[in-house]
Amino acid sequence: MARNLSWPLALSGTPDTGASSLAQVATQLAGSRWQAVRDWLARPRSARTLVVWLGLYLTLACNWPLWGELMHIGNGQAADYLPHVALMALLVACGSIAMLSLSAWSRWMKPLWMAVVLVAAVSQHYMATYGVVMDPTMMANATQTDMSEVRDLLNWRLLFNVLLVSALPMVVIWHARLRRERLLSQVWRNAVLLLAVAAVALGAALAMNRELAPLMRNHTKLRYMTNPLAPVYSAVMTGKRVIFKHQRKLIPVSGGAALGASYADQAKPPLFVVVVGETARADHFALNGYERDTTPQLAARKVLSWKNVHSCGTSTLASVPCMFSPLGKAGYESASDDYENLADVLQAAGLAVFWLDNQPGGCKGVCDRVPHASAFADLDSVTKTALCPGGDECLDEVMLRGLDARIEALPAERRARGVVLLMHQMGSHGPAYYQRSSRSTKRFMPECKVNVLSDCSHDELLNAFDNSIAYTDDFLGKTIDWLKARSDRYDTAMLYLSDHGESLGEFGLFLHGMPYGVAPEVQKHVPWVMWFSDGMREREKLSRNCLEGELDKPLTHDNLYHTVLGTMDVQSPTYKPGLDALGECRGDALAGKPSPKVTRALG
Repeated sequence: MARNLSWPLALSGTPDTGASSLAQVATQLAGSRWQAVRDWLARPRSARTLVVWLGLYLTLACNWPLWGELMHIGNGQAADYLPHVALMALLVACGSIAMLSLSAWSRWMKPLWMAVVLVAAVSQHYMATYGVVMDPTMMANATQTDMSEVRDLLNWRLLFNVLLVSALPMVVIWHARLRRERLLSQVWRNAVLLLAVAAVALGAALAMNRELAPLMRNHTKLRYMTNPLAPVYSAVMTGKRVIFKHQRKLIPVSGGAALGASYADQAKPPLFVVVVGETARADHFALNGYERDTTPQLAARKVLSWKNVHSCGTSTLASVPCMFSPLGKAGYESASDDYENLADVLQAAGLAVFWLDNQPGGCKGVCDRVPHASAFADLDSVTKTALCPGGDECLDEVMLRGLDARIEALPAERRARGVVLLMHQMGSHGPAYYQRSSRSTKRFMPECKVNVLSDCSHDELLNAFDNSIAYTDDFLGKTIDWLKARSDRYDTAMLYLSDHGESLGEFGLFLHGMPYGVAPEVQKHVPWVMWFSDGMREREKLSRNCLEGELDKPLTHDNLYHTVLGTMDVQSPTYKPGLDALGECRGDALAGKPSPKVTRALG
C-alpha cells in the first residue's frame, strides 16, 4: 500500500512541486524509452540484417512517385493497380537488398549506406515535385550544374522531405552495432542472401510475366522510377562515362573544308549569328499559332518560322553537342568516339568563329577548339546592375553588350572572309522562369514566383513561362536590329533554334530531361526562326516565296549542321544538301526545274 500511495503523496505538496514531479517522471520515462531503443540498436547483428531492413525501408518510404504512376496507369482502379504495386514493391525490395548485399561487410560501410539513403530521399523529392525520372542523362545533367542552378532548386520543402525520409534510417545506421564475422563465413552468407533475393525476384517476374512484360514495355519510364535502384544505376553509369572519357579519341571531320565561290568577289563578308535557345517550346511562339502574342518583335521583323521541328534530346547536355554534330541524332548517340563539330568545320574553312555563352553550364564541348567566352565575365558595374539582378546570372541582352569589341578581337584575316557568332542563351531555363524576363516584358500576370512549380496555379506557371518567351522575342528582336545596324559592312543573317522544350504540368510533369522515347511532345517540339538581310538574301539567291512554302516541312536538329554550312557557302565532304533546310529555295535549286512544292510556293 505504501508503494501505491507514493504518487498522491508526491503530488500533495505545492503545485510547483507536483508539476516538477510530473516533469521528472516524464523525463525518466522518455529517457528509459530512449535507452531501451539504444540498447536494442546496440545488440550485435550482422550487416546482412541491416541491409535487409534498409532495403525494405527504402522500398516503402522512397517509392511514392512509382506507386502514384502505377495508380495513374491503372486509372485509379484498385483492382487494376494493386497487383502491379505489389509486384513492383517485391521487385524493388529484392533489387535494393541485392544491391546493398554487395556492401554488407562492416561498420565502415555505414557512410555508403547513409549516402544511398540521401540519394533516395533527394531523388524522391525531385521525382514527386517535378515529375522527372532518374535516368543516366538526368544524372549527368545534375553533375554539370552550377550554383545558380542549384540555388533555383533549393527550398524548405526539399529539406523537409529529405529529413522526413532519411532521419530515421540515419539514426539507426549510426547507432547500429555490427557483429564481426570471419571473412569466408561472411562471403558465403552474403552470396546466399544475394542469390536468395535474386531467385525471389526472378520467380515473381516469371510468375507475373504476362502482366509485367506489357507494363514495362508500354511504360518504360517506370524502370527509372525504382528508388534507390535507378539513381544508383544512373550515377554509376555517369561515373563510368567520366572515368573512361579519356579513352575516346577525337575524330577529325574538318578536312577538306573550304569557302565556296561566293567569297571570290564578295563586296562584304557575311556575318551570321546562330542563337542556341534554351528550353523554348514551339507551341508557345505566336509565330507558330499560339493564342498569346509572345513574339511581337519577331513578327514585326518578318522572320521565317519553321513550325514542325524536333530536338535531338530533351536536355542541354544531350541536345547541344548533338545539334552541332555532323553525325545526326542516331550517329551521335551510337558513336564510341568524339567527333569535331560545326564550329570546327567553319573555323577550318577560314572563317572567324566565336562562341558566347550566357549559360553557366557552358557549351558542352562544342566550343572547346574555337574562341569562346562567358557573357557575364568581366562586366562593368553599370551593366551588372542593369542586366544581372541575381549577381552571377544575367539576362540574355548582356550578350549584345561589347559584342563589337569581341568581334574586333578576332583575327583580321578571318574577319575579312566572314564571321559566325554562336550565342548560347539562358532563355527559359527553369524552374525559376520569373527570373528569365525583364520587367518590361512581363506582360502576362500574375506569374509564378517560386521554384516549387506545383505550388503555383497552372495559369501563374504559364504566365511566368510565356514572359520568358516574350523576353527571348525581345532579345532576338534586338539581335536583328544589331545586325541591321552593321549591314553596311556585312551581309547579315540570324538563325535561332532551341535545344529542347519543357513540360509545364502536362501529365504531372515539369521541367525536361525525360528519356527521349517516353518524353512528351512538348519536351521535343522546338522553335526554329531565321532572318536575312537583303544583302544576305541576294548573296544566297534565296526566294522568300519559296521559303514561306517550306515552313511546315518537318525538320530536326540534324538539319542545323548542313543549313549553316549551306548558308555560309562552306564546302565540306560532310555537307549533305538534302538536310539543308534552305537547299530547295537557294538559287542553284531554283534555276533548274522546280519541284511541285516550289512551284506551288512561287505560284
